[in-house]
Amino acid sequence: MMLSVLAAAANGVTANVTGGMPTRLNPVALFLHADIVVQVVMGALVLASVWVWMIIVSFSLRMASAERKCDTYETAFWEARDVDAFHKENGGKDVPSARVVTAALAEWRRSTSGRTIDREGTRQRLNSAMESVVTAEADRMAGRLNFLATVGSVAPFVGLFGTVWGIMDSFFNIGAQQNSSLAVVAPGISEALFATAIGLFAAIPAVIAYNRFSHRVNRFETRLFRFADRFHATLSRELEQ
Repeated sequence: MMLSVLAAAANGVTANVTGGMPTRLNPVALFLHADIVVQVVMGALVLASVWVWMIIVSFSLRMASAERKCDTYETAFWEARDVDAFHKENGGKDVPSARVVTAALAEWRRSTSGRTIDREGTRQRLNSAMESVVTAEADRMAGRLNFLATVGSVAPFVGLFGTVWGIMDSFFNIGAQQNSSLAVVAPGISEALFATAIGLFAAIPAVIAYNRFSHRVNRFETRLFRFADRFHATLSRELEQ
């Protein structure tokens, strides 16, 4: 009922005074007058678009927060003189760099607790421990990006399906009314093409965001690898002593 009121109001505002015909497209009216199958397609695409923008906003905020926390933690970490004391104070924070340090120190304690120390084996285990944490952090960051890729590749075809169905329905009406006038087929075709437009509206931001965010995740992963390599070099010098 609410959509009907909005459509009527929009048609009233945009109507021509002399002919009473709408002078511009009304998305609400196009949706309400479309076939039920086309309406379902449009509704699904609108929901997908809303979800895409929610992911875009949430990912941007989460990525910015993670980078800011890592900047603060790593700056304080390299300035600390006692790594163990610093880790006891800051190791429990929700910071990707802190989890890399936690894994490295845990492996360090296990590998150096015996009487004899296998230096080369310790270096390899430290590298594996930190590398697994960095990979897990990157996977966690990129968890929802698959949905963006899916919408970007599938949404245009879903909209095209709605368009094809709407055009088929328009030609069916031509046969049923035995009238090939453009006035009979044009409204249905307009409603059908609107489904493709919504599909593109959902797909284009999803593709752009996926490419951009994938680059940011890769850059963030590279940053963590650099931090891990630097800390690995520090621990390697400790082994030499």
